[in-house]
Amino acid sequence: MTTIYLVRHGQASFGAASYDQLSAKGEQQAQVVGDFFKQTLKQTPLIVAGSMQRHQQTAQLALAQSFQNAPIQTESAWNEFDHQHVFAQYEPRFNQPELLKQDVDLVANPRAYLAKIFDGAIDRWIGEQYDHEYHETWLDFQSRVESALHGLCQHIDATQPRQAVVFSSGGVISVAVGQVLGLNAKQIFALNWSIANASITTLRWSDDRLQLLSFNEHHYLKARDAELLTWI
Repeated sequence: MTTIYLVRHGQASFGAASYDQLSAKGEQQAQVVGDFFKQTLKQTPLIVAGSMQRHQQTAQLALAQSFQNAPIQTESAWNEFDHQHVFAQYEPRFNQPELLKQDVDLVANPRAYLAKIFDGAIDRWIGEQYDHEYHETWLDFQSRVESALHGLCQHIDATQPRQAVVFSSGGVISVAVGQVLGLNAKQIFALNWSIANASITTLRWSDDRLQLLSFNEHHYLKARDAELLTWI
């Protein structure tokens, strides 16, 4: 039996030329995750991370607080979908991230505004009608993540770690949970919007079966500082 911890990366740089970089708050969040693992995991886990910069930074900062000598297995299959491309296909001006950031700064409820854009962009992406316009279709992304999870379980069977920690993104974690629970695309992305930065979702792999143990845990962030709880 192995417990799998799926960790969403710390807060990235929303609205910057490169989103794929932790903010100062994101770095703090990653360190708090590391402290949590130091307190709760009694032996070095298997560590896997996507190849995106925000995945690698979160993993490195967390491990610096907990398991400094643990090697990181980097696997691009755990990378997030290209959300900026998906947004830009929905509204071409959002191909420039700073324009989306400007719009968000002008509204009274930024989270509600982003949720509306997110829902519209995702509905277009998962609808399959415009698949030819995307670098990676929704079905290809879903298949990639499910294959990554299957590959992880095979690796666990071969090496028998008690715990495995995967540093990835909200969309990836939502698909993984959706596979376990048998959710459709709309339900999967309803989960995605709720996943906090540096939160932990926990699965159990036992007897060739995955079970969801917890979703979107972030109590350790609020316990340290309520300002560390972010979603964007």
